[in-house]
Amino acid sequence: MHSRLGVFLSTFHEIGQDPHLAIRRELDLVETLDRLNYDEAWFGEHQSLGWGLVGAPETLIAAAAPRTGQIKLANGVVPLAVHHPFHVSARAVHLDHLTRGRYILGVGPGVPYDAAILGLDIPAARTRFDEALPVVLELVNGEERVTEKTDWFELHDARLQLPRYRPGGIEVAVASNGFTKTSPVLAGRHGLSLASFGPAFLPPPPGVPEQIDLARQWQYAEESAREHGRTIDRRNWRLVLPVHVAATRKEAFEDVREGFDRWVFEFFGRVGGIGMQNSGTPRSQLLEVQTEAGSVLVGSVDDVVEGLKALQERTGGFGTLLVYVSDWASWAATDRSMELLARYIAPHLTGTTDRPREAAEHAIAARAGAQVARAQARPGLLGGALGPRDVA
Repeated sequence: MHSRLGVFLSTFHEIGQDPHLAIRRELDLVETLDRLNYDEAWFGEHQSLGWGLVGAPETLIAAAAPRTGQIKLANGVVPLAVHHPFHVSARAVHLDHLTRGRYILGVGPGVPYDAAILGLDIPAARTRFDEALPVVLELVNGEERVTEKTDWFELHDARLQLPRYRPGGIEVAVASNGFTKTSPVLAGRHGLSLASFGPAFLPPPPGVPEQIDLARQWQYAEESAREHGRTIDRRNWRLVLPVHVAATRKEAFEDVREGFDRWVFEFFGRVGGIGMQNSGTPRSQLLEVQTEAGSVLVGSVDDVVEGLKALQERTGGFGTLLVYVSDWASWAATDRSMELLARYIAPHLTGTTDRPREAAEHAIAARAGAQVARAQARPGLLGGALGPRDVA
């Protein structure tokens, strides 16, 4: 039974804690989520800025495979601009075997800070992404040998030796940060899944005016799909959003306030250089403002359910909610949030409590109907059969 819930593990952990334990935490959390019936877990790849500790997410996917039974495991994402497409494809097919068909290949142009280490700017990274994607798709899910030459990779009659685990092949998803239409257009062009980050909870990078509206992102993908004779399905559209749930709204805000503040002002602000100085919002009220805007979902079960309903209306509908996990709260509070999401919020996405609720209402209605019928059958009662006194 699908939950329509997943997690996006950016693998961000505050500096100052043991990196080994932080990495083990990712695996422990995914094992817990597997028991809670989450559909997916995505592992980010980061090579810079100190907080993102996982530079080889494929190793965590391989480690998580035998510890889990049903949850799908995904790269979130492979930055195609900095990996040879043949190696990306080979690793993907191996992971598909190790997970027994539970692997999703998430791809994107990559993080600008990481690309800079390898001498790439943003335009170059996007060009490489565009060049590598069709090659990866053919190597992973196609049948033809590939010959291709660019200024950064070369292939001659290339074909993987290991067959796919399943005839249907591997699901491939394109990630979109929402600041350009490139990724939605590519997803539509190739008929792929789409994973959209947003709505924005931080200012756009320098030189970018604003984030593209989520509904417009999907429209770009649909328009591109029609143009290239493809079809795409909203059920394969993931939205990535920070979410934290607690018993009460007050408790939820207390759980995440300090971690959220450090994440925004220490990581993005001081380390990443993306500040909130011009946001016009007092630092002490930023979490409330972002929650009110729907940029993050923090609160009680009812609060988050209402936020998700608004998100569904704003987007026109999506398939899976990927909860962006960034170590805002304690591990215990995060685990509790994940449990509340699975037990009480997922049913609002899936409708899985409709039948039990209908069965209960049916039983109540049937009992009431039986009582009325018995009352009508008793002589002398209003609406029942006529008795001797009534005749008299």
